[in-house]
Amino acid sequence: MKLETTLIRRYRCSAYTIGVMYAGNDRVCDMLEDCDRGLTDEMTETQILKKKVYGRTAIPTGRYRIKMTVSPKFKSKSWAKKYGGMVPEIIGVKGFVGARIHPGNRPEDTYGCPHTGENKVKGQVINSVACYYKLMDKYLWPAYLRGEEMWITVK
Repeated sequence: MKLETTLIRRYRCSAYTIGVMYAGNDRVCDMLEDCDRGLTDEMTETQILKKKVYGRTAIPTGRYRIKMTVSPKFKSKSWAKKYGGMVPEIIGVKGFVGARIHPGNRPEDTYGCPHTGENKVKGQVINSVACYYKLMDKYLWPAYLRGEEMWITVK
């Protein structure tokens, strides 16, 4: 068995991207990402790196494995401690290392990582930790505990 999640990008601007995260057919939360620069997983890493602006570029569209791994950066955060410091890592993203799904509110905090939340304020998300707990407690953590594969498709 496997868990399929989908991130559908809805609003794109020069500083950020707003999308919606689904687990199967369930709408989980909104997502805040960096600027979508039109990168795709079909591009070579060289092509991606030519267009990527470090810390200000959303991951390429495509399908990726999610693995629960301990994050050296976030393991001491209260929202990560609940899961033993494990944070969902998006694996195999060309031109990106350590892209993780986690709480955050503003575009300048994303550094290529999708942030959970509710898009009720233009250009950012609120209630990020509550939305992260919803994603983790209802979908990702149970799938991890059952030993299921977890995937994300970014569109």
